[in-house]
Amino acid sequence: MLIKTDNLTKHFDLGKGQTLHAVDGVSIEIEENEVLGLVGESGSGKSTFGKTLIGLLPKTSGMAFYRDQPLPERFSATDHLHYSRELQMIFQDPYSSLNPRMTVLDIIGEGLHIQGQYSRQEIRDHVASWLFKVGLNPDHMSRYPHEFSGGQRQRIGIARAMIIEPGFVVCDEPISALDVSVQAQVINLLDELKESMGLTLMFIAHDLSMVRYVSDRMAVMYLGAVVESGPADEVFFEPRHPYTELLVQSNPEPDPQRESARDYIPIKGEITSPINVQPGCRFADRCPKVMDQCRHVTPEFTAVENQRQVACHLYN
Repeated sequence: MLIKTDNLTKHFDLGKGQTLHAVDGVSIEIEENEVLGLVGESGSGKSTFGKTLIGLLPKTSGMAFYRDQPLPERFSATDHLHYSRELQMIFQDPYSSLNPRMTVLDIIGEGLHIQGQYSRQEIRDHVASWLFKVGLNPDHMSRYPHEFSGGQRQRIGIARAMIIEPGFVVCDEPISALDVSVQAQVINLLDELKESMGLTLMFIAHDLSMVRYVSDRMAVMYLGAVVESGPADEVFFEPRHPYTELLVQSNPEPDPQRESARDYIPIKGEITSPINVQPGCRFADRCPKVMDQCRHVTPEFTAVENQRQVACHLYN
């Protein structure tokens, strides 16, 4: 087991007795060389979970493990230096995640520079090699981020994360800010790097079809908690949780004729406030299959069949 979390929780104290439940008791396992897709609406806690898992945000409670070793509750500077060699993140926005005052050479080579094991020329050689690997011109390493397109900037972000050869990478919606024509190129690049480097990825996204394509397993988050997980194809084609069913049904068909002919059932209402979350199913107010106990009793995350788990009273 490469990655494991046990009731990982991240809350934000808003003052005046209010607490924002961004991540609430998430327990997952990720095998080595596996891709776990993490899906859910905006505000479900996906990005916060990824940042808390790798130490960019301190945990409120719970545990996270890397190669069976517990990760610190709050990362010190020394912890960041040590674990950054193994745990990396590709950020969602290629425009705000790159320092506009730094050249591409300094952005991509910063990780190697911090590790203190390479000369300036060795860093330059590594950066040139990685620019070539991600499909960019090594001669452009003296340029600044504003001189590149969105897709090119994301490739720079990928090179920055991969240059120190980590074991685990959180891909935080790495294609959502890109044109559709560029998205497939970035996905293919990540797939090639995964195979050549033996990477383990957590791929966060909204697009269920894309997540199914790139992932071995899929986990569905709603309001800070995982409500369903299992093999990607099974979760997509045979969803068990009502929320997952509605997410799949709302996923657009690529064929315009099939899209116009199918029955579209929208998810009613807005995602419930994550402030001071009360007991009960978090999806109860929007669920078409809601029962009385759903509003008062929090469902357990239960194994329903081989490799499938669901947090729903229909299966408890």
